[in-house]
Amino acid sequence: MDIEFNKREDQNRLKLSEINRLLSEIKKGGGEKRLQKLREEGKMTARERVEYLLDKNSDSIEIGAFAGYEMYEEHGGCPSGGVVVVMGYVSGKQCIIVANDASVKAGAWFPITGKKNLRAQEIAMENKLPIIYLVDSAGVYLPMQDEIFPDKEHFGRIFRNNAKMSSMGIIQISAVMGSCVAGGAYLPIMSDEAMIVDKTGSIFLAGSYLVKAAIGESIDNETLGGATTHCSISGVTDYKAKDDQDALNRIKKIMKSIGGYEKAGFDRIESFPPKESPENIFGIMPASRAEQYDTYEIIKCLVDQSEYEEYKPDYGKSIVCATARIDGWSVGIIANQRKMVKNGKGEVQFGGVIYSDSADKATRFIANCNQRKIPLVFLQDVTGFMVGSKSEHGGIIKDGAKMVNAVANSVVPKFTIITGNSYGAGNYAMCGKAYDPRLIVAWPWADLAVMGGAQAAKVLAQIQESTLKKQGKVISEEDHKELVDTISKKYQKQTEATYAAARLWTDAIINPTDTRKWISMGIEAANHSPITEKFNLGVIQV
Repeated sequence: MDIEFNKREDQNRLKLSEINRLLSEIKKGGGEKRLQKLREEGKMTARERVEYLLDKNSDSIEIGAFAGYEMYEEHGGCPSGGVVVVMGYVSGKQCIIVANDASVKAGAWFPITGKKNLRAQEIAMENKLPIIYLVDSAGVYLPMQDEIFPDKEHFGRIFRNNAKMSSMGIIQISAVMGSCVAGGAYLPIMSDEAMIVDKTGSIFLAGSYLVKAAIGESIDNETLGGATTHCSISGVTDYKAKDDQDALNRIKKIMKSIGGYEKAGFDRIESFPPKESPENIFGIMPASRAEQYDTYEIIKCLVDQSEYEEYKPDYGKSIVCATARIDGWSVGIIANQRKMVKNGKGEVQFGGVIYSDSADKATRFIANCNQRKIPLVFLQDVTGFMVGSKSEHGGIIKDGAKMVNAVANSVVPKFTIITGNSYGAGNYAMCGKAYDPRLIVAWPWADLAVMGGAQAAKVLAQIQESTLKKQGKVISEEDHKELVDTISKKYQKQTEATYAAARLWTDAIINPTDTRKWISMGIEAANHSPITEKFNLGVIQV
């Protein structure tokens, strides 16, 4: 290992360490005092419930842990969006678990809470995975009700999805382990099986105070909508559990009884670790997003036995296309080459930029993978498409459109790993969030933006300076530098991996050494859902 490798490794591990530190704080939810209060009420915390439910010594991945990060500070914050979402195994069956965190504003729904719940349901629907709801929520966060209640992707969409999943044959199980009020009260009865914890769980459209105000009836919450009421009188719930553990044990028994499923048939053989250690990624990736590196070295750290079969290796070199195995699964890899290369004409091409020949190659490769029913993995470190008269005259827009078309119409499952930059239309062509990857994650140092921070700062500064000059103001060199620095700092904050993850533009910020696990579990999940559509590019300019 050389000195440069060691420097990169130190800087990148520091970045991961910072992400892990933030994650540790986020996992405290509303804070130790509120978590302890839940325990004193006889409850387990949201994360304790999930941990108890999951099979011991089995893999799991958390979706949206950074949701809400540094958002809603004026409302006291909303760590993890006030809900824990995990893909894992219960009684040997892969599933999605959604657990309200009552330590965060009593589990109330912020706008990001709704978005995260919908993402969990989307994953379950795409992959036909069973979904388990551990309900403990005060309902919509009223100060922000206008941002969570009425729109298509708001609170009501949850129950629409309940109905759709039921018709699709997707198993839904609900355990009411705390409050379940107002619109949220529909969720248990729209699930296949529902249970409620005695004395701590309650379900009602309106609590005792609102009932008193609305119709003048005096009644306590337990009589109104407690476990005995709903198991013995209303029939809303199927089982009464004596405590949290009893409810979770019953869920385990239900999951154990679930029958098999029709598989999509993605190919898997015996898994082998890469010959090149995934730990080497820390030393390969540069600390600066502008520096070059060889993408082949990254691929070797991710694929079984570090072996791959490259498609058109001498053509369109700014994108690497290859078939390989990840944890035994057959995959097609599309990766941006981050070092400068020469095309077949001897012309130099910049690393991380998509050129016409590369877009053409990627389009054909995507079509081939669809033909062979091979899941796609995008390793995204892209600064965009090549610009300038030569590229425009060569039809870069046409070739780029073909690639975007292929990504959009691909019917095999897609998985996106943002390893570095994710800028502009390059984000779209390399299967950004808008193009329905089954899972999309970022490495700790990833940047997501319409363009790089330095370029954006210069453009925005030019616009502002032009406005000031029209007003007759003189801009000194010092003023120019101060303006660029101010814009750059603000813009850079918005490009960071944590900013994107907070808004669920990505599902997680992960340790690069966990990349294989995310892809493997993602393909296993996708294997629950047979492909029913045919790949069709539609109308394209050839």
